[in-house]
Amino acid sequence: MWVKICGIRDVKTAEQVVMLAPDAIGLNFFATSPRCVKRSVAAEISKTLPASIESVGLFVNHDLHDVLDTARQCGLTMIQLHGDETPEFLAELKSCVADVRLLRAFRVDGRGLSDVADYLAECRKLDVCLAGCLIDSHVDGEYGGTGHTAPWDLLADQYDADRWPRLILAGGLHPGNLADAIRVTRPFGVDVASGVESERGVKDLALVRDFIQAARQAD
Repeated sequence: MWVKICGIRDVKTAEQVVMLAPDAIGLNFFATSPRCVKRSVAAEISKTLPASIESVGLFVNHDLHDVLDTARQCGLTMIQLHGDETPEFLAELKSCVADVRLLRAFRVDGRGLSDVADYLAECRKLDVCLAGCLIDSHVDGEYGGTGHTAPWDLLADQYDADRWPRLILAGGLHPGNLADAIRVTRPFGVDVASGVESERGVKDLALVRDFIQAARQAD
């Protein structure tokens, strides 16, 4: 089970989380998020990561050149797009950073996955290969990090694991519900931010440890 701990904002916390051995650390560059990290700090964090832990940059409706500059300065190994970016934007981005993998986040509610299917079909036409689809809950006016769970049963019923990129489950996950979430949705990976925090933007290392252990055990 691939595990990403998202929203790390300082080097000390990153070093402590690294000791718990997740598969990826998420660096949030969305300016209005309580988990936003400065570029200079993100670059220092990336330098602390061993080769076994990926450095994932989260962007929301950023300018293409801003994404590229940040990825290069911060040594990102993966870019996560969490806004309203089009398949054409992904294609242009991929042509500029062929060595950096792309994650696309989708916010899903009870209306189903038809929009996801249409989006992925356009990506295939443009020869955009995604490393994964991160499925989060849909909350009006928000781009993630809300603590609301995605519709697990709907994902279990409608996510086309044979044809679509690998499923990474996000949205309202925490050590207490993670085993059930994995059992229902059978994802490739899980992503957490608010579910391992003592307050908004502040990681609780005991919760991070429990989350990673729960993911490994469920896997």
